[in-house]
Amino acid sequence: MSDVNQTLDARGLFCPEPVMLLHNIIRDVAIGDVIEVLATDPSTVRDFTRFCGFLGHELVLSEEVEGDYRFLIRKGEDEEE
Repeated sequence: MSDVNQTLDARGLFCPEPVMLLHNIIRDVAIGDVIEVLATDPSTVRDFTRFCGFLGHELVLSEEVEGDYRFLIRKGEDEEE
């Protein structure tokens, strides 16, 4: 399993808050760093999959256990500002 460099606890938040928080955090970590995201909103499965695909980050893990969602996202190349 990938080493986690930072954790974002977005449990209890609803779309679009988890994605907005992830976007802010991912700007400040190094390429290759892994962010663990914890969430309870089912739409985060779709949102984080699209976020990674669109921005070139790797969705290392996406799992759901009893309504809790956990994602591991590895930062890809820097986005153009």
